Amino acid sequence: MAVRAFAPGRVNVIGDHTDYTGGLALPMAIAEGTTVTVERGGDVVRLRSDEEPSPALVPLDVADPAAVDPPWARYVAGVVAELRPAAGATGAVTTKLPLGAGLSSSAALEVAVALALGFEGDALELAQLCQRAEQRASGVPCGIMDQLTSAAGVEGSLLLLDCRALTVTPIPLPAGIAIVGVHSGVARALAGTAYAERRAECAAAEREIGPLRDARPDDLTALVDGVLRRRARHVVTENARVLAFVDALAAGDHELAGAAMNDSHASLRDDFEVSTPAVDALVEQLAAAPGVFGARMTGGGFGGMVIALCDADAADAVATARGGGRFIASAGASLLAC
Repeated sequence: MAVRAFAPGRVNVIGDHTDYTGGLALPMAIAEGTTVTVERGGDVVRLRSDEEPSPALVPLDVADPAAVDPPWARYVAGVVAELRPAAGATGAVTTKLPLGAGLSSSAALEVAVALALGFEGDALELAQLCQRAEQRASGVPCGIMDQLTSAAGVEGSLLLLDCRALTVTPIPLPAGIAIVGVHSGVARALAGTAYAERRAECAAAEREIGPLRDARPDDLTALVDGVLRRRARHVVTENARVLAFVDALAAGDHELAGAAMNDSHASLRDDFEVSTPAVDALVEQLAAAPGVFGARMTGGGFGGMVIALCDADAADAVATARGGGRFIASAGASLLAC
């Protein structure tokens, strides 16, 4: 039996580095994604990819996904180790997601592989399995936002994620506005960045003042260490910005929503220190373009994509002028057997 599974990438509109402290985020699944097509059978998962010179060859009893080569096969191995499918599979991976852009190509691969290998369960269970798979594959202590967005996307909507309650609330993208993305030209991979260090700093702050999800700005004065105070300030204020953005959309105040995005980028740049000069320059250019309400980096940082909230009539001109494109809010992962 041939099985085809598709999982979308994601763009995070606002709410970065909040998911692993049980905070709020507002991503959306996008039309671009990854497709895995296989014939099930055997005791090995064999996948080839047009994007990679070497195939993934993963035995069903793989013990250490992080030791598998080539590196892209580690994500496949992570899924196999977590899912432990009854049978292997042979097939191919195709993707429309640019690698290293911050659009969650790894999460899309994990979700599509899990479905192709026979995962059964709901979107949250799928996301949790794939989150564990990525952590085992990469050694990066990622949150759940990427996998949950890919698994639970809703056509035409952003997703308000409560990463403590693990709930997903669709927020329709209003008519008249659009989200465009432009690559900064700086490729990124979280395994080679200070992502784990930032998570550890947030955990250290929480040991002193309690959960950052519950903290108020006044609570941050108890943090003597200036670095921890800045990291915590980003998380606390970013959670508030997510809600402010949602309220602004509901009120039709696109300028206010854009201002929240601008403030979010400044916080990621200054308090969380995960931006780069190239990303900052592109954010500044986009924010100043006619028809743009606000702009920010998206994803874990250290390069990749920059997004802008635009008037729909100006979106194509803004994107095209800078070599980018418009993002369409798409549905989540799907499976087709034939």
